[in-house]
Amino acid sequence: MDAAAPPPRGQEGQGDRSGGDEGGRYGVLLYYKYAEVPDAAALAAFYESHCRALALVGRVRVGPDGVNATLGGRMAALEKHVAEMSSNALFDGTDFKLASCDDPVDERVARECGFTSLSVRLVKELVTLCANPSLATPQITCAGRHLSAAKFHSVLQSVGATSDSEATVEKSEVVVLDARNVYETRIGKFRVPNVETLDPEIRQYSDLPLWIDEHAEKLRGKSIMMYCTGGIRCEMASAYIRSKGEGFENVFQLYGGIQRYLERFPDGGYFEGKNFVFDHRISVGSLKENILGTCLLCGSSFDDYSPRCRCSHCRMLVLVCSTCQDSTKDYVCELCQKNGKQCCQTSPRQGCKTESELIDSSDFGIPMIINQSATSTIPRSNGSEQLKKLKILCLHGFRQNASNFKGRTSALAKKLKHIADLVFIDAPHELSFVYKPNPDHCSGRSSLPSGTPKRKYAWLVAPNSIFYAEHDWKIADAPFDPLQYQQQTDGFEESYAYLEHAISQMGNIDGILGFSQGAAMAALFCRQQQKTCGSLKFRFGIFCSGYPAPIISDFDGEPIKLPSLHCFGNSEDHDRQIANRASTELANRFDKSCRSVIEHDMGHIIPTRPPFIDKIKVFLSNFI
Repeated sequence: MDAAAPPPRGQEGQGDRSGGDEGGRYGVLLYYKYAEVPDAAALAAFYESHCRALALVGRVRVGPDGVNATLGGRMAALEKHVAEMSSNALFDGTDFKLASCDDPVDERVARECGFTSLSVRLVKELVTLCANPSLATPQITCAGRHLSAAKFHSVLQSVGATSDSEATVEKSEVVVLDARNVYETRIGKFRVPNVETLDPEIRQYSDLPLWIDEHAEKLRGKSIMMYCTGGIRCEMASAYIRSKGEGFENVFQLYGGIQRYLERFPDGGYFEGKNFVFDHRISVGSLKENILGTCLLCGSSFDDYSPRCRCSHCRMLVLVCSTCQDSTKDYVCELCQKNGKQCCQTSPRQGCKTESELIDSSDFGIPMIINQSATSTIPRSNGSEQLKKLKILCLHGFRQNASNFKGRTSALAKKLKHIADLVFIDAPHELSFVYKPNPDHCSGRSSLPSGTPKRKYAWLVAPNSIFYAEHDWKIADAPFDPLQYQQQTDGFEESYAYLEHAISQMGNIDGILGFSQGAAMAALFCRQQQKTCGSLKFRFGIFCSGYPAPIISDFDGEPIKLPSLHCFGNSEDHDRQIANRASTELANRFDKSCRSVIEHDMGHIIPTRPPFIDKIKVFLSNFI
């Protein structure tokens, strides 16, 4: 490994070129360290007290595998912090990247970037490379070889004339891989003559493994030169590439990231545009001051993210110049445009929805309900740009509708309001108005239910079911049969097509949650997607009081390869409608390597009290 030493303190940071007394100036400090942390909780407590004593703000993430920190404050305080952490053997060899800069002037930007307060958190891992818990995390010891900024530049420069010192990097085999998100690469990237630069165009870091998998043949046998903002994302991503084995051994990463490169080459070198940063500075450029970004709407040169315009579908930052900014408009990013998304009628710039809203879609024929809280973004655990909350499609049970299922899950929505938005939709099969007779003791006759009836729906129905209109009430011809679901074998094709169309109109959906028959339908939908498309539309599924629908008895013998959480009663008596063995059978239809089960004693419901709600949150945290 080419162990590049940090530059002298006086050369650190773009702002150091201004000179003068740095003690009173503002600064930003970035560093990370992968190492085994014996007592993560104790280290986090130290950060909390130490950073507050120095009046530092920003983000610190402490996990069993190390520390990732982005801090702001006075230069003198930051230097004291560096000295303190350097005295700890845990941080031997750490590259403390310290840059002086102007004080935060835009309160909104500083707040959004987490630079108005201190946030110290314990995390399971410093950087979540993949949201799919079924995939093993690569070993950090397998990360690519570090190249200093000078060596990285030299290799790129010598692609046309390889010397013995760069013999491991063949000139015809080099590709440059950007490990950052698309909103970062819009405004700056490496451009090297005669060298292919690969931009995955991903929304978030956890999408990178899928891109690598899909482009493995393009990477096989190449010398891969990786880079990111400060280096931490390349560590895990390079390890992931090298874990693929033969043909993926030659992976190199820019030590210290773009920040160290621009310090070493203040004229920009091979880096064009600006380096997107996750603090109040927003971006840092070179002496070239060229603009790579363009306005989303008019295409003019523009690279300023300070207006904080966002895509109305996925909430990713977009570039919109001052001329095109309009409070009556909403914006659709290039990735959503590729997926056929259109502008919504309500602009996110007019304020986020704060209550559940009924959205009428003529394409659906049936409305859907979105339970969305005041903000759709939450801070990412790796300390980078804010990430949208999870969007979960919820399928109600038999003889329910979106409205009453939303009501029944209101406690769940409240408990998850900081990490997820729930979307409810009616099933396509409308059911007859059925009631149990209630004898009128005065007349001896049965009376119809009072009040306005509410339409009820189903995903699956019994063969030869007859629909009775609202004015044709039907008396239940038998007591409630807890095994009625075993006769509900029709209607899947219509429900499948209906859901496919609905999802295509909703925008990005992260996961699916089904209750009772809704869980059975969700499982069938995922199985059919896997069978016909080879991949699934969701990143995860939650199946509550579910059962295997009797339509397919063996699911073709292949488990559903979707990270899943199954939540159901822990004995035959606790859920009198769906037996424990039926829910267990459904759980067994999913890949056991990424399957979790919660058994409770609360009946035919979705539990929201501890410890069950805590387990649900832990499961969802894998996908944030």
